Order: sequence, then C-alpha cells, then structure tokens
Amino acid sequence: MNKKITKSKNNRVLTGTLAGIAEYFGISPTTARVIYVIASIFLIGAPVLLYILLMILVPNAKNEPKTAEPVDGNTWNDF
Repeated sequence: MNKKITKSKNNRVLTGTLAGIAEYFGISPTTARVIYVIASIFLIGAPVLLYILLMILVPNAKNEPKTAEPVDGNTWNDF
C-alpha cells in the first residue's frame, strides 16, 4: 500500500493541509486542528511557519469528476 499525504479536497478550512494530514494518520480533522492550535500557543507560533511550509510542499489531491445528483421537482418546500 503506497499511501501519500495530500491536501484534503472535501474537508477544507483554509487550504486542506491539516485535514489531509489527519486523513493520512486516520484521525479526525478537528482533532488535528485542535492539536495545531494548542501547539501554536505553547510553541509561540513556530507551527505557523511549519504550516506555511507544508501548505507549499504538500500536493493537492487528484481531482475526480463530480457527478450531479438528481433533484426532486418540489424544491420550494425549504422556504
């Protein structure tokens, strides 16, 4: 199994880097973001530089064509 770290294409907040790392390690993206914020507080902003570096180096996930979902004729019932 050849697993690579890529930016998440589904769970993006800023660039998808933290979510991609979380998907690679099999943890929740929210957990990865909380760990990042705590590390940024205790390490006096050093993870910000690491994030910028990872944002540049981690490749985007390969795009798959999106398929349209069928829509029911009665779509006005949510107003």
